Amino acid sequence: MKNIAVISQGCAANFGEGEKAARLLAASENAHITFGLPKDAPDAIYLNVCTVKGNAGALKLLRSASEMYPEVPLFIMGCAPKDFREEALKVTDKVVFTSLEEIPALAGMTTGAKTATLRESPYVGIVNIEEGCLDACAFCSTHLVKGRLKSFAPEAIEQQVRELVADGCLEIQLTGQDCACYGFDTGTNLAELTQRILAHVPGNYKLRLGMGNPRHMMQYADALLECFRDERVYKFVHVPVQSGSDRVLKAMNRRHTAEDFRQIARMFNTEFPRFTLSTDIIVGFPGETDDDFAETMRLLKETRPTVCNITRFVARPGTPAARMEQDAALRIPDSVKHERSAILFDAFQKIAQENNALWIGDTCDVVVEKPGHRAGTTIARNEAYRPVALAGDIPAGTRLSVRITDAEAFAIIGEVL
Repeated sequence: MKNIAVISQGCAANFGEGEKAARLLAASENAHITFGLPKDAPDAIYLNVCTVKGNAGALKLLRSASEMYPEVPLFIMGCAPKDFREEALKVTDKVVFTSLEEIPALAGMTTGAKTATLRESPYVGIVNIEEGCLDACAFCSTHLVKGRLKSFAPEAIEQQVRELVADGCLEIQLTGQDCACYGFDTGTNLAELTQRILAHVPGNYKLRLGMGNPRHMMQYADALLECFRDERVYKFVHVPVQSGSDRVLKAMNRRHTAEDFRQIARMFNTEFPRFTLSTDIIVGFPGETDDDFAETMRLLKETRPTVCNITRFVARPGTPAARMEQDAALRIPDSVKHERSAILFDAFQKIAQENNALWIGDTCDVVVEKPGHRAGTTIARNEAYRPVALAGDIPAGTRLSVRITDAEAFAIIGEVL
């Protein structure tokens, strides 16, 4: 039997594709799968890379794998655009670029119990509901790799969720490049898919809905809101706004407005006062002025997200934004990018800490997720998908009742009852 290592990085969608690759390899190669770099040399290593924020992280992973096991065949899949491939070949010429479609026996595979259970966590099931998107954001290279939207059949998704719940999953993550446009190519949408799963898959589990762009979510917002009334749906939504300036959003080719994001934030925050709103913001996009940045600050303070992924703009080769960056009149100096990201981060931290402090004194049910970053601690998740830090080493998958005693910007602190 072959031993194959599969290592994923990046978003939940990428991890979901990594797990799918592992299942296909296990079936087609009769292989034993290890997630992560193993102690002993495997027969092959599949690196499922992410280059959304640049190539550095993926190249670091490639170097580690090639230096640790120089004689082991390396396969790269995931978000691997042309410029990354060129850089990867400079690290090692032994690498082979591949994809899910090229893994042997893909065309004949069905989702059966034997293959559906192979995943990184026994308690978290990642279900890719679509790939690609309906946008062409100026800064993004992912759509150059993933292409246009392709939604997977709702009955197949429902069956996969059913199998994962039957196999002990306590959390199901519905994921993709842009979950908000799921079904737009087949006559359905994310709200209808979610309601279908809730209606047809019984069990004591929770759904986490994946990232979705505002302009698509606006088209069925009321129906989506109704889904969150079910206690099996985490009160969490990831809606990337990227900027609070409509002028910058237009330059980014985002096709939504800051007001669209305000409406979504207002809708969820009004209906569920301690809802977890997550967003993404890019600072230093070519042409961003001080006034544009001030608009982003204002939007942050008005909408008050509890999770905010702040990124300093990095040009991705082959994108319109990379061409903008070549214009000296539009290029933002690195010093300005650093200053703006620091100001935004400080403001966000204050908001996140205040949001988390609203939980102090409450009792809530949680599910243990993983060991904490601090020795002797454990991270669990509550109904709003907030990370709850607990003392002690508690096994993943454990259900607990806890009292919230304190709050930080990136976690709430609890004690087990």
